[in-house]
Amino acid sequence: MRILHTMLRVGHLQRSIDFYTSVLGMRLLRQHDYPDGQFTLAFVGYDDESRASVIELTYNYGVERYELGNAFGHIAIEVDDAYAACDAARQRGGRVVREAGPMKHGSTVIAFVEDPDGYKIEFIQKKADARARD
Repeated sequence: MRILHTMLRVGHLQRSIDFYTSVLGMRLLRQHDYPDGQFTLAFVGYDDESRASVIELTYNYGVERYELGNAFGHIAIEVDDAYAACDAARQRGGRVVREAGPMKHGSTVIAFVEDPDGYKIEFIQKKADARARD
């Protein structure tokens, strides 16, 4: 068993595709329109779906905004350098909502950016060794 994807409902599909591909460096893996169902699905990720988990962006026709609620936390992405990842995201138009630095009560370096719909994306900096994360 493995995790296949995480689905996020988005208010403007192309804006979200642009964020995940241009700001976070993912690839658009596939996209399909379902006019009878009034929705479009786009899958983005860093690797092929057969090898890695991806993000499914779901656009429901006519819905421009969703209430995010308080149950969903964030998506985490491992990066070599969280400080550089924040700089790169910012230069590409991304919104950094927590600058890179050690996590509270720990030593793992993390940061957060926010996608156009308000979903949080955490950058977790790779550790120098194979020890478990805080």
